[in-house]
Amino acid sequence: MIEVPATFRAMPRWWTATAAEQAWLDTLPRQVGAWCARWGLTVDGPPRHGSNALVVPVRRDGVPAALRLAPPGDDVASLSAALRFWGGHGVVAELDADTGDGALLLERLDADRSLLREPLDVAFHEIGQVARRLSVPAGDDVAPGVRHTSDDVAELTPHLRSAWERLGRPFDGAVLDAAEDAATTILATRRDPVAVNADLHFDQVLRDTGGRWVVVDPVLRRGDAERTAVEVLWHRVDEMADREIPYWFDVLVESAALDADLARAWALWRVTDYLVWGLEHGLTLDPPRCARVLAALAAPG
Repeated sequence: MIEVPATFRAMPRWWTATAAEQAWLDTLPRQVGAWCARWGLTVDGPPRHGSNALVVPVRRDGVPAALRLAPPGDDVASLSAALRFWGGHGVVAELDADTGDGALLLERLDADRSLLREPLDVAFHEIGQVARRLSVPAGDDVAPGVRHTSDDVAELTPHLRSAWERLGRPFDGAVLDAAEDAATTILATRRDPVAVNADLHFDQVLRDTGGRWVVVDPVLRRGDAERTAVEVLWHRVDEMADREIPYWFDVLVESAALDADLARAWALWRVTDYLVWGLEHGLTLDPPRCARVLAALAAPG
């Protein structure tokens, strides 16, 4: 029997839990036992967790692995499909799965070694290399039905200006002009699509047993790898002075082998879109952070 960490129960995910979600949470120890019996596993240490899923170190036939259990309603099928698409190439390897019941058996990674704990000069180079490894061809023939990165741009851009007007024009219209120009650049770009992890950040990149950095919980999209640069930057931008932001953005662009102009267009569009969304939803911390990133990336030189 395992003990569910108190920190997991305290996650915001459970503040408004449904009856089914609460029941899932309360029966986790019994569920772990059932999965161990089904897949021939033995518990090999205390469980870890993110915001939604519980991850239990286990062994199968003496080989270290990790049992990941997700609550009802989580899209485990899409996660499993992403892991199988990349097939261990830059992502954690899937060893077994029952997506209907939210269970995955994964290779064991070093949960104490994430890129979030590495200094910026190491972390930015390594995560760029990871993004480059993930950028494999992803046309309709190899990734049918996977959403394209430009879909959001086409769907959301027409609404940005009206939302800005409703909000009382809370920032300089030149920022919105730049985002609309960036959207035009993105939508006019015609290249063979590559696979993109739409949720790439430092604490989801861990060491494997061979010492390589690999991704957990990837979100598969196809299209422009340049979409990811500013999202990666975002997760550690508070560690940077304003003048350093363009430098680290360039480090990402170079290490991931991205097109610099397209990456900048994606950055301007994504941060502006989030700025508007954040203001609409009453966020207080992220809109000023958005404005800071936009000003830094637009600064001369």
